Amino acid sequence: MKPNNIVFIFILSILISCNGQVNIDNNPVQKPLIAKGQLFPELDDKIWDIHQDKKGNYWFGSNGNGVFFYNGKKLRLYTEADGLIDNTIRGIQEDEFGNIFIETPDGVSKFDGKTFVTLTIVADPSNKWKLEPTDLWFNCNGNADDVYRYDGNKLFELKLPRKDLNKAFETVVNGLSFPDMNSSPYSVFGIDKDQKGNLWIGTIVAGAFRYDGDSFIWFAEKELTTLPDGRVPGVRSMIEDRDGYFWLSNFKSKYRVIENENEATYEKLEGIDMSKGQFDNRLPYFNDGLRDKEGNLWMTTYSGGVWKYDGNELQNFPIKDGDEEVLIVSIYQDRQGVLWLGTDNASVFKFNGEIFEKFMLD
Repeated sequence: MKPNNIVFIFILSILISCNGQVNIDNNPVQKPLIAKGQLFPELDDKIWDIHQDKKGNYWFGSNGNGVFFYNGKKLRLYTEADGLIDNTIRGIQEDEFGNIFIETPDGVSKFDGKTFVTLTIVADPSNKWKLEPTDLWFNCNGNADDVYRYDGNKLFELKLPRKDLNKAFETVVNGLSFPDMNSSPYSVFGIDKDQKGNLWIGTIVAGAFRYDGDSFIWFAEKELTTLPDGRVPGVRSMIEDRDGYFWLSNFKSKYRVIENENEATYEKLEGIDMSKGQFDNRLPYFNDGLRDKEGNLWMTTYSGGVWKYDGNELQNFPIKDGDEEVLIVSIYQDRQGVLWLGTDNASVFKFNGEIFEKFMLD
């Protein structure tokens, strides 16, 4: 196995290590603390998630040291001491009322501007799925093969449909077996929504699912599970391009959903011609991606830089911090259309229209 493949699998294993415990007691453990935070001079080196709220403030989630809040003037750090359930941040979202939701391996904390409150999980024995425009969706809340839907009031625990994985992929399908990690093949890597509001869910080795509020489409392609050479890229990011095709964490294929009268299906088409040599032996898989406001696709690879695809040309942006290669975890577009990168070793980078530069506080 090539070294870059080993690194890629290693970071993916870290990204789904969601084995913490969540309090499911209906009675609050303690009265919420008033979150004061701590003024901080600079961002952490390991910033895995970025979010700009409705007021224009930025939130930076670190891998183990809490969440940073930046209003353009001062940087403040919130941690467990302020009521945050865990200092390891895996996602940041905002609801229609401006509440901030911090996703961690130990659960989800809701921040109303003053206090952090841990959301209580409601187990639904009937596994009743539902999809509303204002729902928030989470995956790293203690059981990585479960999905969690927040309807503005409660956090419901749901399970993906179980399939005959061995038959579909023509091999014995197992999840990863790293210590302290859920080994289910259905461990959820990524959750995204398309332009119509349909929900897309990517897994470690069980392919991907699309849920439209009524039924599921299952994408059971061999490139979305364990590869013949042993690599486990996983489906972390699902992007819809300007033509309505879907890209599922790889450059090799794109998918078109076919809406039939009785049942929706899909067809797979060639993505980017891999014979042109743009990849230089790098993995043709990406761990995060988005479509920008001009319709271009941006995909990040952990140690291979950022890739831009305008529908015709594929362009690579190597990212370095001095002489050190930057290890990229996430990409985010803010309300002004500016692209940001969260990294595992070099804090945050920001696109200036030509290159990605390291972000420095004013």
